[in-house]
Amino acid sequence: MSLTEALAQERRARLAAERLLDAKQAELFAANKKLSSHALALSDEIVEKREEVAIVRTEAEELRGQNSRVLSDLEEANHAIVIAQRRLWDSVETIEDGFAVFDSDNRLVAANSAYLSVFDGMECVAPGILYNDIIHILAEEGVVDIGNTKRTEWCAEMIARWRGEQLGSRTIKLWNGGFIKLVDRRSENGDTVSLALNITDTIRYEQKLKEARSKAEAANRAKSAFLANMSHELRTPMNGVVGMADLLAETALTEEQHLFVETIKSSGEALLILINDVLDFSKIEAEKLVLHPDVFDLERSIFDVVTLLQASIQDRDLDIVVDYDMFLPTRFVGDAGRVRQVLTNLVGNAVKFTEAGQVLIRVVGLPDGESDDFRVHVTVEDTGIGIPEEMIDKIFGEFTQVEDERNRKFEGTGLGLAITEQLIKLMGGEIWVDSVFGEGSCFGFHLTMHAPDGPVTDLDSLPDWISRVVLIDSQTPGNIILANQLNMLGIEIWRPEEGIKAGDFRSGDVLLIDNALSDGSGIDHLRKVRQSGCTAPAVIINADPVMEFLSGDQPASAQPKPLSRRALIATLARMQPEQAGSVDGPAPQLPSAPPKKIHRKMRILAAEDNKTNRLVFSKLVKALNIELEFAVNGRDAVEKWRGFQPDLVFMDISMPEVDGKQATQMIRAEEAKSGLARTTIVALTAHAMEGDDTAILAAGLDHYL
Repeated sequence: MSLTEALAQERRARLAAERLLDAKQAELFAANKKLSSHALALSDEIVEKREEVAIVRTEAEELRGQNSRVLSDLEEANHAIVIAQRRLWDSVETIEDGFAVFDSDNRLVAANSAYLSVFDGMECVAPGILYNDIIHILAEEGVVDIGNTKRTEWCAEMIARWRGEQLGSRTIKLWNGGFIKLVDRRSENGDTVSLALNITDTIRYEQKLKEARSKAEAANRAKSAFLANMSHELRTPMNGVVGMADLLAETALTEEQHLFVETIKSSGEALLILINDVLDFSKIEAEKLVLHPDVFDLERSIFDVVTLLQASIQDRDLDIVVDYDMFLPTRFVGDAGRVRQVLTNLVGNAVKFTEAGQVLIRVVGLPDGESDDFRVHVTVEDTGIGIPEEMIDKIFGEFTQVEDERNRKFEGTGLGLAITEQLIKLMGGEIWVDSVFGEGSCFGFHLTMHAPDGPVTDLDSLPDWISRVVLIDSQTPGNIILANQLNMLGIEIWRPEEGIKAGDFRSGDVLLIDNALSDGSGIDHLRKVRQSGCTAPAVIINADPVMEFLSGDQPASAQPKPLSRRALIATLARMQPEQAGSVDGPAPQLPSAPPKKIHRKMRILAAEDNKTNRLVFSKLVKALNIELEFAVNGRDAVEKWRGFQPDLVFMDISMPEVDGKQATQMIRAEEAKSGLARTTIVALTAHAMEGDDTAILAAGLDHYL
């Protein structure tokens, strides 16, 4: 081998070695790179593991602390439970009532000393005993007083109660007179809690209350009997006093004697008012006053009260005026008697304390809700003496009167307004008063009442031929109200200001003439109208209670003051146009009455044991064409009824030997037995308490006076 070849071969070998070295270096670099990557990943994993170990170690430390706290809390909780249980049972032990718990198998789990004390130390009554066994021990050992009930029946009844779905309370009586009330309740898990309440003191207290209530009721009955007897015994002689005073006033008396008689009469009537007030107030105070609601006419009740009071104002320059809302119903459901009593008290007071001027009764109302109930407001205004401001708050008190030199002459009980206020409250209303001393007062009240006929939809209409009403009157409040009412009815109003001429009147006119005019009476004005040639029908509005009259050749209708809407419309509706005829013609001839048949005298039997009342009765009916017979007691009344055969019997109730109710029953029995016609028997009695009429009529009498 030449040197050149050797060098070339060496060079090739060196190049091959270099190439191999480069390859190995590349492999080594790749291996190092891969090893470096694995080392880095392993380093990161070691770091993460170290962090996880640190976290786990921290959590382990925290859990170790929590476990310690939990163990501590559990220990405290167990200690608290032990204390709570001890306190609970200590509390249960301290109460006087029995407490026990039974499990779902009806075995006693626990009971306090009060529950076990009933068994008086019986060792068998302890936790684990069955409820049925406890019941049998109660009965067989005589722990309970079961009266006449058999032991087996009593035990069966108690066990059936325990097994029932609903455990009602049960009261048992112990042998020593004590009373235990068993109140049991079953829980959701089947356990039953039983309470044995000692109600001995309650039972004894209730017994005392019953005895006290019985005594109170007996005292109240005695009081009612006393009031009824007092009322009767006072009314009987007062009937004689007032009746004889009336009769004496009809005899020939001097002026002084007439004054004496009127004083006796007014004093007697005042005493009767006092009796009524005291009795009403006693019933209200004892809460024994009962309302009797029924359908009544409020407007008519008001005018009835006004009519009763008209006589007391005839000698005074005083008018009573009624303003009843034209769009308000008149029929309501309420206690008509008590409403009239309220109206009588308020209007009567207004009249009593008003010397001159007017008393205005105004009634308005509005529907109360969607039903036919109405809230009715009634006010009574007067122009009287008024009430001092410091007395207004006391005016509804008992036995209260406004005392001053102006009203000392007005007598009264001082109970009227107190009774009125209580009646209004009892009827669910409210009353109030406004007053200016020296100028007048206004008393008002409101009641909510049902209107059975519903609201007023159409006002009453007048005959079609009436086109105009001619008013000859003075501009008083009452006449102004009358004119307003006519306007609401669609009637034209005309008031002649000067002298009346024939041409002033036209067809369809109606005359309304006030009888209380300053320039003459209503009759005088009617005569002038007739002389002018007017033949229109006329109505004279008269202050006197005369309803119809004929005055010479001036025929006219008459209506009292104040004039109600119903009376006005009824009077005008009865009229015919041009009914009066000419003033120059003959007076209208009334048809002659047919000849009367001659009858025997009416026979009346009056049973009355009081001599004075017999005298009063005989004098009151002396002008009547009757045969009058008296009986002095009930037995005498029955005997005279048989022989006298009366057409009518007035029967006193309280009489000796046989009273009026017994006498009536005897008469009714004989009528039924013999087939006789029923005799009308009227109770005429001083028994005027509420309910007396019911008991009297139930005995067979026909009427009650």
